[in-house]
Amino acid sequence: MPLPTSVSARVLTTIADAPVPIPDPTRLVHLQFRRFAGCPVCNLHLRSIVARRSEIAAAGIREVVVFHSSATGLRTYTEDIPLDLIADPTRKLYREFGVETSPRALLDPRGWPAILRGVTHAATAALRKHQPAPPAKPEGGSLGLPADFLIAPDGRVLAAKHGVHLYDQWSVDELLTLATVSVQRP
Repeated sequence: MPLPTSVSARVLTTIADAPVPIPDPTRLVHLQFRRFAGCPVCNLHLRSIVARRSEIAAAGIREVVVFHSSATGLRTYTEDIPLDLIADPTRKLYREFGVETSPRALLDPRGWPAILRGVTHAATAALRKHQPAPPAKPEGGSLGLPADFLIAPDGRVLAAKHGVHLYDQWSVDELLTLATVSVQRP
């Protein structure tokens, strides 16, 4: 499936019932595709985004995060994540953007350190009753691969990355660099 070079205008709805225009007419959109609600590795990455949210916003970027879980499932695990979270349990957006599932999500050794860190953090948080334990049987499965898209206000896809393992996504530094380079292009 060819990767999209532009995105048609639409309005997504967050799990808090807020509208999110894609593309956003006033700023760049970092459209992230993550795995399932309660995914320890996804939560590890999202916490890095939340920690640097002010830098990301100052760069003119809106964070929009899509999960292949239901809104109810997402609300269980994301109460303290102040980002635009989108539930896509039918994977309609995943198919549109060519985001896949694969056993290599878990089998690629490059993702194992993140699995260890994420599971350790999730277990500690669950034991301290800060959040529920990750689901034993994730809604939508556990083999999803991450993907990132940087979308301009006019709908052009300025940059894209399809991960090859479960922790293969843009870091905040990579995102900020891509946004700076994209803004400087004619």
